[in-house]
Amino acid sequence: MPQSSDPKNRPKPAPISPGTDSTGSPAIPPSSWAKRTGFRPRFSGETNASDSGQINRSPVNGGAPVVANSDKDETVKKKRESESGAGRLPAKPVAKSGAAETAAPAPAPAPAQASQRAVRNDDVENALPQIVEEEFVSHHPHMKYELRDTPGLVPIGFYGFQHYLSMLGSLVLIPLVIVPAMGGDHEDTSMVVSTVLFISGITTLLQANFGSRLPLIQGPSFVFLAPALAIINSPEFLGLNGNNFKHIMKELQGAIIIASAFQALLGYSGLMALLLRLINPVVVSPTIAAVGLSFYSYGFPQMGACLEIGMVQILLVIIFSLYLRKVSVLGHRIFLIYAVPLGLAITWAMSFLLTEAGAYKYDGCDVNIPTSNMLSDHCRKHVARMKSCRADTSHALKSSPWFRFPYPLQWGTPVFNWKMSIVMCVVSFISAVDSVGSYHASSLLVASRPPTPGVVSRGIGLEGLCSVLAGLWGTGTGSTSLTENVHTIAVTKMGSRKAVELGAGVLIVLSLLGKVGGFIASIPQVMVAGLLCIMWAMLAALGLSNLRYSEAGSSRNIIIIGLSLFFSLSVPAYFQQYGLTPNSNSSVPFYFQPYIVASHGPFRSQYGGLNYVMNTLLSFHMVIAFLVAIVLDNTVPGSKQERGVYVWCEPESARREPAVAKDYGLPFRVGRMFRWVRWVGL
Repeated sequence: MPQSSDPKNRPKPAPISPGTDSTGSPAIPPSSWAKRTGFRPRFSGETNASDSGQINRSPVNGGAPVVANSDKDETVKKKRESESGAGRLPAKPVAKSGAAETAAPAPAPAPAQASQRAVRNDDVENALPQIVEEEFVSHHPHMKYELRDTPGLVPIGFYGFQHYLSMLGSLVLIPLVIVPAMGGDHEDTSMVVSTVLFISGITTLLQANFGSRLPLIQGPSFVFLAPALAIINSPEFLGLNGNNFKHIMKELQGAIIIASAFQALLGYSGLMALLLRLINPVVVSPTIAAVGLSFYSYGFPQMGACLEIGMVQILLVIIFSLYLRKVSVLGHRIFLIYAVPLGLAITWAMSFLLTEAGAYKYDGCDVNIPTSNMLSDHCRKHVARMKSCRADTSHALKSSPWFRFPYPLQWGTPVFNWKMSIVMCVVSFISAVDSVGSYHASSLLVASRPPTPGVVSRGIGLEGLCSVLAGLWGTGTGSTSLTENVHTIAVTKMGSRKAVELGAGVLIVLSLLGKVGGFIASIPQVMVAGLLCIMWAMLAALGLSNLRYSEAGSSRNIIIIGLSLFFSLSVPAYFQQYGLTPNSNSSVPFYFQPYIVASHGPFRSQYGGLNYVMNTLLSFHMVIAFLVAIVLDNTVPGSKQERGVYVWCEPESARREPAVAKDYGLPFRVGRMFRWVRWVGL
């Protein structure tokens, strides 16, 4: 509403002298919390771009920052006003003066509370909630709806659909890569896509109610893609005849189930709460960035099969997300939010029109003959290119039924192989590290405080149970909190838990429609590669963005990040190239050759299984980045502020604050059953 954003109607805090607080008493000295953590409310590298979900401040009254108020429903405003005192810490002993007691019943507590701390004009603006004294400000004016907001069915439905549509690429791209690699056809791809949508909806509902309770969509993470491709290209599977897809899928299911049980044990045993002391932004940042950077050999080489289609798609996404990001349509930045779906739709339509116009003809080559059996070198190359460019090569949409219900063990009984399970267990821990960063970043956007270590452990444990479901249903990967959640929340400014839950319900319904899975499975492979280039680049950037919680300009952190990223690329290259003969005729496509390292790696002992595990793990970029970063960050001296140590909410403080209990407490009185398990709750 216009009056909410009018600066004249906004309460203006009184000027603050440098040596006094808002009550006129001497300024309060630094609290024990600040001394204990070394916190200084300044994050290096932050910008003031309001279109990326950041706080937009303008200096008013002597340089005091005032946060621009966004349009919200009146019901949400009244609810926040009624709870404005609920999310605060009890008054400190030093505030028991008459002036403090007089200021307590003030009708506008937020400006008064914000004015307790004088802000220096040279402070670096940041996109995260400010910390005032010992508490996080519980309201986030840059968000349209926060964690517990319920603005109504229509807004929740609209923003929930928007949230999932903007993350569509992250949900469906992995099946479009691994199913063809396993030898599956278009119908198999359609079934796996429907299964992924179904499991994503179920696990998101579980996580939003019984896990971290943050608005994080669960789905197949790119963290699991590299180990899945390594298992698919294992030496024992290269000579298989018949239906390779189901056989390899059962091997993947067994490895995922074992690794998921390990992750659930890691979370619910409380061990994850102890390991949080070692996991900080300098560790999370290069680990997640290495996941995105590791697939450089697959992205553009695949897109180059039809360069004119792939480049148009990349350019459209760049134009929408960067050059048109500030263009609003009916108050919504459509181009920024829907950059990926819009780029895909326009490129797909262009490919269809060119196909119908005859631009991609086969020129007399017999398309029914397999490419490998064609005698003519011209036809072999031409047919491969035309199939990449044409929009009618997939028959997944026609062959898909209208209704399909995904069920457990639909591919058969899982096969358990100990060496593949060990590889997946290590990767599941990397996935948990990724989720720790997502929990912290998203909580600063939508919640009153970051979660407690117990809530983080509870979320990691439930992610393990959700991955067990993914293994039983056969999605080909584990289930985890998608890293792209944080970017989507910041862009859409939607942090309501109800919106994500409603979107998860819609996702379950769509998964039952076989035509939806068939439509997604019919996306041309060159467009899939283009989407992957965009998503992997975004993943690398989101990983590096965790450095904003630390001093990114510190020489200590620069050296650690540089070493972690370099060795994450160089060490796996050594393992992947060891023993390979240049220009050798391999049955594995060149873009999958980095994942056949188990058959020729440098680690060689008399135990074949140990060779497989070591050669495979040391060829993963994310594993090397994590090992280098966690060792250096926890052994090289540095202050907590310099390292950017994650600040989690103390359990004692969380129990005293009703707002924190409402944010992270389990619903339906389930929390009462687990009060004795302190390491998985508040």
